[in-house]
Amino acid sequence: QVQLVESGGGLVQAGGSLRLSCAASGRTFSSYAMGWFRLTQGKERELVAVISSNNITRYADSVKGRFTVSRDNAKNTAYLQMNNLKPEDTAVYYCAADVRPLDYSINYYKDLMNYDYWGQGTQVTVSS
Repeated sequence: QVQLVESGGGLVQAGGSLRLSCAASGRTFSSYAMGWFRLTQGKERELVAVISSNNITRYADSVKGRFTVSRDNAKNTAYLQMNNLKPEDTAVYYCAADVRPLDYSINYYKDLMNYDYWGQGTQVTVSS
C-alpha cells in the first residue's frame, strides 16, 4: 500500500507561483512514475505533468514552459513547480503513482487507469 499526501496549494494572483509537493510512502518510490492531474468543475480529470523513474517528463500543452515536474527519491517526494499561473489553472491538483509503468508515451500517462494510488488533492486558486 502506498500513501500519497499533497501539499502546497493555495490562493495566488495571476502571474504568481506555487510549488506543490507529493510525499509518498513505500520503499520503492524511485521506480514509480509520478503524475500530476487536475480536476476542474465540469471537466474530466486531466494530466498536467508526469515524471518517470528515470526522469523522463511529459507535460500537457497548456502548461508547457510554465510548469516543471521533478522528484527527489531520497525524500520520496515529487514536486510540481507552477510559474506564471493563470486563472484557468484553478483546480484541485492530485498526484498519482504508477508503480509498474509500462510505457513512456503521453497517451499512456494520460490514462487514469494506469495509476495505482492517488493523493487526496490540494486546491489551487488563481485570481485575476
